Amino acid sequence: MKRRLGAKILRAVASPLRLNILRMLYDRGSLSYTEIMNNLKLSPSRDAGRFAYHLKTLTSMNLIASDPNSRKYYITELGRSLVEFADDIENSIYGEQMLVRTSRLAIERFDRNKIAESLVREASVPADLAQKIAREAERRLLKLGTKYLTAPLIREFVNAILIEKGLEEYRHKMTRLGFPVYDVTLIMKELSRKSADVEDVQIIAGRRVMGEYTLLNVLPRKVADAHISGEIHITNLGSWILKPSIFMHDARFFIQYGLLPGSPLKINVTERPKSLRSAFSLLINVLQLAASEISLEQVFDFLNVFLAPFAKDMSPEDIKEEISLFLASINLTVPTEASFGLEIGIPQFLAEHKAFGYGGREVGIYGDFIDESLLLASAFLEGLRESLEKKPLLNPAVIIKIRNGIHGECEEILRLAHELAINGLPYFANLLPKYQRYASYAAMGVRFIGDWKRDWEIDTIRTGCMDEVIVNIPRAAYESDKDEDKFFEKIQEFVEKGLEALRIKYHTIESRANEGLLPFLLQRKEGDYYFRIDNSLSILSFVGLNEALQFMIGETIQESSHALSFADRVISFLTDNIERYGRKAGMRFKLGLPYDFEAATRLAQLDIEKYGLGTVLTQGERERPYYTNLNIVPHYAEIPLEEYLKIESHMQKIIPGSHLAKISLSNLEASPEELFSITRSIIDHYNIGFYTYDQPLTYCSNCQRTWRGKLLKCPLCKSVNTLIQFERETSRYRLETV
Repeated sequence: MKRRLGAKILRAVASPLRLNILRMLYDRGSLSYTEIMNNLKLSPSRDAGRFAYHLKTLTSMNLIASDPNSRKYYITELGRSLVEFADDIENSIYGEQMLVRTSRLAIERFDRNKIAESLVREASVPADLAQKIAREAERRLLKLGTKYLTAPLIREFVNAILIEKGLEEYRHKMTRLGFPVYDVTLIMKELSRKSADVEDVQIIAGRRVMGEYTLLNVLPRKVADAHISGEIHITNLGSWILKPSIFMHDARFFIQYGLLPGSPLKINVTERPKSLRSAFSLLINVLQLAASEISLEQVFDFLNVFLAPFAKDMSPEDIKEEISLFLASINLTVPTEASFGLEIGIPQFLAEHKAFGYGGREVGIYGDFIDESLLLASAFLEGLRESLEKKPLLNPAVIIKIRNGIHGECEEILRLAHELAINGLPYFANLLPKYQRYASYAAMGVRFIGDWKRDWEIDTIRTGCMDEVIVNIPRAAYESDKDEDKFFEKIQEFVEKGLEALRIKYHTIESRANEGLLPFLLQRKEGDYYFRIDNSLSILSFVGLNEALQFMIGETIQESSHALSFADRVISFLTDNIERYGRKAGMRFKLGLPYDFEAATRLAQLDIEKYGLGTVLTQGERERPYYTNLNIVPHYAEIPLEEYLKIESHMQKIIPGSHLAKISLSNLEASPEELFSITRSIIDHYNIGFYTYDQPLTYCSNCQRTWRGKLLKCPLCKSVNTLIQFERETSRYRLETV
């Protein structure tokens, strides 16, 4: 009896059509009579009788049943078992022949259970649903008729099924990280063109993967989509969940304790320095070791003050020689950007602090070493000048800090600095205004000030900038269609997403620190971590304010007081939102201007794709458009220098997080005397906090000479192919081959 019943059940699915009906109900759940016919592509007029017969056969064998309330058919447990049995038979025939190249670079026989296991493990799919999806993927793969599969191909089949079933959240978690082979080829070609290091290919590829991981698995969907669509730009995406972007070192820490006391890093402890040479060697080691834990820039502020005790009784020639070796070594061996803050004298708030010298011992106070401090500052600038005669030494950058006016030896050092300034090398920090007294700058323009814990030391050194998110102001203008209320609503929407990204980064880096992922920065001494994470700064910046003004009111920022007033409203609105969010989150947020030129080009290009060239207003050439970024006034705007400085002075005061006034030398008489006169004017009348003189440079590798301006051929050897150009697109010079 049982055998006869089993034979009838098997005959019931002998028809391919009836087996397809069962599989359809197995995969999709309950369906109506009409839905089943439509999915099978049967004609109601032509196939109704035949279709009814097949349904009756399946119903009589208890393989399907109907719900009288919904009038839909559903598969029974017996029918479900039969479908699975049929799949197992097919798998035994064909599946044994399918081979898979796995992500472990191994060849294995196909096993649908591994698909189900991945769905459960990676995306938390319920086990029964995971099995159902795995079976569907198996059937589709069998239809390919191929005997050789790859793990990425199987994953894409699974993702397609998840999309079809409306399971988008599961699909999001199952997305594979990586990028096309063609993209890797482009990366290698681009880096070859720039004569980059071979390892840069691996580094960039790794960053791309980590960036995708961050967008897919770390940031909320709305924040990730805002970055991808161009509402915001998240800088350093490949390092977003791994390390801070900028760090402010304290040389005294290593002078006192040597290298890595109590650190988990498995290297030999370096003794406390006993000479200027060993002090420089120690700082180079610090920069090299910390480079893997910092993505953009490392800063040693007050460097000549903290090293002054080691220069006592040394001749200017010996000091200069040690500094030249120090600068060359950093340029060759430190993979991140580095910058040094040089004081012209001893700051009043440091003069009474204990000074540490030979062997890390206390040697008095820093006020005792003013002559040595000035000697070191001069020697640094002399070393830069000698280097420039051959090839621009762009790493490390040097920041000249002006806090006591221009007179005496201060004037001599500043004159030397302005001899270098005609080639765009030093940065100048004007610390004479009261609100600038405790300011420390990174060369990228990020500003640290004693306004968080109200202590200059813990607010400005041994801390850093977590990172930067950039808001696309022109996008808000285009979306608003010139309606001011909508314009500000859109800005607020973008700002909230950007601040959320920064909040997540801060807490993620905290977690990484607790996991021991930043062993150098988090070495301890006397109970305190070297890196004061709680005091770290996060920057929300913006691009394209000038272009947004043009779109909204038809005027650029330099054209009228009305445009400047509208710009002030936008900046005030941004500041209010940042401060409110920061108080709620208990985090140190500041409004800044971007130090990332990639954002200015990427966001402009995305807007052109979305709104068209007829709508989008940009700077630059048509082939390479960009939005105004670090300078709110377009860098090459034809306005009087005095007007430019006036606007920059105003903007730097209300945008305190990061800023840098780039004073173009293309329309100026580029002599040291002329630039020194401009510096006097800035100090006396404009109070610009951070500025530099900007001059494109061209280097000839054949003649080993540097020339000012962008040249198409070498003035000496007339060569074209040996030229390398250096341009400061934002805050730091970048290499561009001709």
